[in-house]
Amino acid sequence: MEQVTGCFARPETQETFGRMCQGVLMELEDVNCWTLAEALGERGPHRLHHLLSRAVWDEQAVLDAAATWAVQALDDGAGILIADETADAKSSTDAVGAARQYSGALGGIALCQVAVHLAFATSRGHAIIDRRLYLPQGWAADEERRDLAGVPEEVVFTTKPQLAERMLTRALTAGVHASFFAADEVYGTRALRATCRAHGLGYAIAVRSSHRVTTPGQTLTVKAVACLLPKRAWQRLRTGAGTKGVRCYDWAMVDIAADDTPAGQAEAGMSVLLLRRHRYTGEVCYFRCWSPSVVPLARLVAVICCRWRVEEDFQTAKEVCALDQGQVIRWISWHRWSAICLVAYAFLVVSAAAERCAPAACTAVEQDGLVPLSCHELLRLLRALILPAPCRELAHLLWWSLWRRRHQHRARICHLKWHAYAEAIP
Repeated sequence: MEQVTGCFARPETQETFGRMCQGVLMELEDVNCWTLAEALGERGPHRLHHLLSRAVWDEQAVLDAAATWAVQALDDGAGILIADETADAKSSTDAVGAARQYSGALGGIALCQVAVHLAFATSRGHAIIDRRLYLPQGWAADEERRDLAGVPEEVVFTTKPQLAERMLTRALTAGVHASFFAADEVYGTRALRATCRAHGLGYAIAVRSSHRVTTPGQTLTVKAVACLLPKRAWQRLRTGAGTKGVRCYDWAMVDIAADDTPAGQAEAGMSVLLLRRHRYTGEVCYFRCWSPSVVPLARLVAVICCRWRVEEDFQTAKEVCALDQGQVIRWISWHRWSAICLVAYAFLVVSAAAERCAPAACTAVEQDGLVPLSCHELLRLLRALILPAPCRELAHLLWWSLWRRRHQHRARICHLKWHAYAEAIP
């Protein structure tokens, strides 16, 4: 909280923000403004609603300050920036950006909000440091829905790679030191790769099988390149260990010509196509890579495998910090809810990393056969020992029961009046 003091116009707003950050870490069945206000001992959700919608504070500055603090704590000199999107299912298109669109997290086309996130990963830990809400073309062109959701006038339709490019540029300009950028095939555009090179940042980005590259002498699709490789070009490398054992893949590396050299920059660095083949199914994945200096195959493989850290961030932030439970429909409310959740998540990540790196913890892990401390285990300890327990006084619980029933009754009356009015219109 000391890192974000200057981002609030009033101390009351900062206090409410701190209490809400604590609230999203409490052990609650559902996390929204109603349940948080009840758990925090409030007499209604009005103060939390005010924080999300009308209070004067800079949510982007708050997230930037927390991200800077997290990056400084996690930086080991070889950080990796990772871009990826995640989706939250919605029941109505009233929520800003909600539309029927593809989501890998939801398993296909679904009514959802999609947001692009930027994560920072090192050997010490990984955290989400920025996010941008994706506004589909239908939403960006609908003036009425934009006004109802409070979308700023300067916000226009922007593709996911463009959102990632803006976050990447912002992070590097702010002083985040990274050695590589990693992403899946959605973010393999030439403009984004050129941005990485303009900042001297290496990249390892997945590409589709139809992606074309120029090898010495000819231009082919990456799928055709894989078919031409001899058996001796492949080598098996260990890419990590999971709950079911060690994971190994066959890898091959092919020199290719760069097509993303920024204007005014000399053709330099190491530009290669990396191919990964499953040793049982034979399925091949393709990655376009560039590095300002020559690096071994093992380093590029490590960067590609590190891309999955952002998926772990999504899962953990949703499970322990309620990143996907914000029942908000307006533009500013969505950004403020996500900032609160990501600040709480950054606190867990940095605290767990500090504990894992402590000499006593390292000795215990080696001698007692323990797994490193996770965010989930740390949160269990915080809930038991440090975080305030949700308010459970009888008078308070009865007050909230009456408040909910009264509010729901008023909402029902309003809906009935609206339906009667709508049916009466000729």
